[in-house]
Amino acid sequence: MMYDTLPFDTEGLPLERAAAVKLVLFDVDGVLTDGRLFVDDRGQEYKAFNSRDGHGMKMLRHSGVEIGILTGRNSGVVAHRAKELGIQLVHQGSDDKLATFRQILKETGLDEAQTAFVGDDVVDLPVLLRSGLAVAVQNAHPLVKKHAHWITPSAGGQGAARELCEMIMLAQGSYAAMLGRYL
Repeated sequence: MMYDTLPFDTEGLPLERAAAVKLVLFDVDGVLTDGRLFVDDRGQEYKAFNSRDGHGMKMLRHSGVEIGILTGRNSGVVAHRAKELGIQLVHQGSDDKLATFRQILKETGLDEAQTAFVGDDVVDLPVLLRSGLAVAVQNAHPLVKKHAHWITPSAGGQGAARELCEMIMLAQGSYAAMLGRYL
């Protein structure tokens, strides 16, 4: 098996944009999950995350690209998952994602072209429109898909994050070496 090609159709990939990425920011609900919210009678929230997405995020971090979370909701589940994955850049409860994005750029010293953002709904558009690599998951709102540089083959919570991580590693020349670590 070849480890210099991706396990999905690569036609039209924005590899030049992906090669410049130093930070990937993920929305959570609808991107890292399928968008459903499970809440019990006591108000305890539950979310289902894809383990392969998580491993892709770990591999991308190990390849030298920073990972962050930028979401409008507050959730202890998200904080726990981020800690499991070693993600330190976590911004929850952001009513103004663009302002938070600008603050992240200021804190990291990065410019917009060095960022990727993955979203699924219209509230993500202000950041998507300014990111160097704007990514929509397959089941995103049509307007989000219209403004994305790339639409993942898979839906949110179903492998979309992993696909983006692998595409960035391919563009940056670290994909084959990263997979080779497991052989």
